[in-house]
Amino acid sequence: MILTYGDRRPSIAPTAFIAAGVQIIGGVEIGDKASVLFNSVLRGDINDVRLGVCSNIQDNSTLHVADEWPCIVGDFVTVGHGVNLHGCRVEDEVVVGMGAIIMNGVVVGYQSIVGAGALIPPDTKIPPRSLVVGVPAKVVRQLPESEAAGNKYWAEKYVKVTRKYLGITP
Repeated sequence: MILTYGDRRPSIAPTAFIAAGVQIIGGVEIGDKASVLFNSVLRGDINDVRLGVCSNIQDNSTLHVADEWPCIVGDFVTVGHGVNLHGCRVEDEVVVGMGAIIMNGVVVGYQSIVGAGALIPPDTKIPPRSLVVGVPAKVVRQLPESEAAGNKYWAEKYVKVTRKYLGITP
């Protein structure tokens, strides 16, 4: 379901894939070849939600905002199943593991990996190429460039997967 909220209207690139059961509400912008998979919610009612180019939001995830914090997801980002992103910024080529919770004011740096089930508390700044795990989440190590570069692979893979849903062979 795609809903306007007051004067806030979703903007969805024609090349994006929106699966069944998805709720897109208000000031939500979805980039080229991005995908939002089954039963996820992107709610831009009181601030903006942006999903970058070739990024994917997997099943049952929620992206929401706060008065002072939009929810910004960069390009080539993979957000796993059942993730909650609230008023945060996830920079390009990040992987967010299943069930992670990222709270208001958090910035997850370029090419980082957030482990499954991690809870990143408000206003935390994660440096680029970090591996972040735990409750509360902590940086456990820096990722070498060779390992961090693999993050983009997952986003590109999901572009191929969702092209098939659209009947397009990559």
